[in-house]
Amino acid sequence: MSKTRLETFSDAVIAILITIMVLELHVPHGSGWSALRPVVPVFLTYVLSFAFLGIYWNNHHHMFSICARVNGAVLWANLHLLFWLSLVTFVTGWMGENDFDPVPTAIYGVVLLMAAVAWLILQTLIITLEGPGSQLAVAVGRDVKGKISALLYVTAIPLAFVSRWIAIALYVIVAFIWLVPDRRIEALVQE
Repeated sequence: MSKTRLETFSDAVIAILITIMVLELHVPHGSGWSALRPVVPVFLTYVLSFAFLGIYWNNHHHMFSICARVNGAVLWANLHLLFWLSLVTFVTGWMGENDFDPVPTAIYGVVLLMAAVAWLILQTLIITLEGPGSQLAVAVGRDVKGKISALLYVTAIPLAFVSRWIAIALYVIVAFIWLVPDRRIEALVQE
């Protein structure tokens, strides 16, 4: 089965999610620096969520560029991933509008964790379809970045109730871990 429709649909969904998020940024009332204060949490949350969606889009592109084909299971797993990514817009607004209160901050982490789990499922199904010697299987290897990310999410979620700033710092660390696409996949894409 061709992967073109899956890639096109996924690109469109992620583009729409980013558009929805930016539409949630409201123009400040007033022209002074003090007018920016109410929108700072929403803007910072937007920046973090934009980074996460960009990371997923970038890595999705790289993963499917070395993937030869898809099947029904991969299509459903991709939809599962897109479901969790679609919730990023909701939790972004909720966390930002509530000045990083503990519950929205924890739920933000839950959504990020579930998106990571959905990514793992998608990746595993592609490797199963293409075989353990596939380019993706070789590139992913032991998936150290994925394991570290999951551990940081699992740590950050309960920490949101103790120190929301530590939880947010852990989310930012995960984003920095993933900002650069996996060089192993990038090397395969360039071949």
